[in-house]
Amino acid sequence: MSLPERLGKYRILEVLGSGAMGVVYRAVDPDIQREVAIKTLLRSAEGAVASGVSMAERFRNEAQAGGRLQHPGIVAVYDYGRDAGTAFIAMEYVAGHTLSRYLRQAAAGELAIADDDVLSIVGQLLEALHHAHEQGVWHRDIKPSNLIMTRQGKIKITDFGIARIQSAELTQVASLVGTPMYMAPEQFRGKAIDRRVDLYAAGVVLYQLLTGQLPFNGEPEALMYKVVHEPLTLPSRLAGLEHLRPYDAVLARALAKEPADRYADAIEFRDALVAVVGRMHNAAVSDATVTALLPPMPGVAPAPGGGTTSGPPPTHFSDTDLALAESSLARHLGPMARVLVRRGARETADLPSLYQWLAEHVTDAGARSALLQLRDRTLGSVATGSQPTGATGSQPTGARLATAFAPTQRLGPPTVAAGPPVSEGLREAAQRLLARHLGPIAAVVVKRAAAAEAQRTGFLARLAQAVDDPAARQQLIDALSKLPD
Repeated sequence: MSLPERLGKYRILEVLGSGAMGVVYRAVDPDIQREVAIKTLLRSAEGAVASGVSMAERFRNEAQAGGRLQHPGIVAVYDYGRDAGTAFIAMEYVAGHTLSRYLRQAAAGELAIADDDVLSIVGQLLEALHHAHEQGVWHRDIKPSNLIMTRQGKIKITDFGIARIQSAELTQVASLVGTPMYMAPEQFRGKAIDRRVDLYAAGVVLYQLLTGQLPFNGEPEALMYKVVHEPLTLPSRLAGLEHLRPYDAVLARALAKEPADRYADAIEFRDALVAVVGRMHNAAVSDATVTALLPPMPGVAPAPGGGTTSGPPPTHFSDTDLALAESSLARHLGPMARVLVRRGARETADLPSLYQWLAEHVTDAGARSALLQLRDRTLGSVATGSQPTGATGSQPTGARLATAFAPTQRLGPPTVAAGPPVSEGLREAAQRLLARHLGPIAAVVVKRAAAAEAQRTGFLARLAQAVDDPAARQQLIDALSKLPD
């Protein structure tokens, strides 16, 4: 597939995915240097008709529906346009996996989604749906493949291609649209619909997360009959799931055959879940679940014998050097950061080469930028004579920290003692501050920083480096420096 240089003003970087109807690219808005995802509609597909609506009309509808929504739980739409006859939508670029991928792994027994994470996923979904419904937009195709879990544990709704916008002509025609397993009975019946079709679909997602199966399944005709006519099998009546009895009433109402018997809105649904568990859902999915599906790094061969992290690290790098590289990657890659750094250290001879190798083997733009900044700082230090070439393992820890992380020098000059030991109280307070910038991954960064640095100054310097944005990093440094020992 040939890669266009630009679409409109957007500079194309790579293909993220493709299908029969179009291609999705990762691109950059040159005016404000923001990464975006560009979704295109192939000209050959524009005339295709589905459920009485052309794909060109549906594509424009997606831009209009997404464009009127501004919520952290909904993928933002920035622009709609055409370039040389190709229609495109510029939208928020989100790094993460769809919920459907997590469910497939869970079904295969390779992943267990904790109860707290189930509640977080559905709670976040319902809050985002409430915003959409308040703006007069009904998604009509809520399903796991349209829900993205970001690396910060946030859930984002995407793909408003068949959304209904109140007062819009496109979706006034009654038609069978959606994904059958997640469609409400009134959608099959061709009856008038409202926002409660989204609440029904959210109920299906909750049922699937709790039980590992769909409430109704089968071939299209059989599935339609079951959804419209057959009673729901409550979760607690499934073999081995008696402990889910508290959720029976919630799901019975969410998946009621008649819209009037369901929750009136998404917040009422969410509050019913809150009443079951006795507390509000977590603001983000746990780091353990978020990082469970981190993909193998492209272009990196397994270590000899199949190992990845076993054995001592390469002796030509100090533990401090490797820990610094890991902390800069942990925000973006989680536990995979350690694996990748150890592999890179075996392939390279010095710090600049290590940072360059790592930058070439990560796909996340933020991680790549942080690594290249570290490489440039290290090269600059060597050029000015502040760090002898080939002596990275022999310098004092404080000096290496000050050289590699100039923005963190306010935490203590390298010639001064590294300060008191890192206490449990300091760790907990620092993690709370770091979580504002990194989300759940903050726990990983703090744990590794404390393991590598026993004294306050080095510990805090590592934490500051985990934040890429200079302004945010300085804000964190100021806050960290005020923490009591």
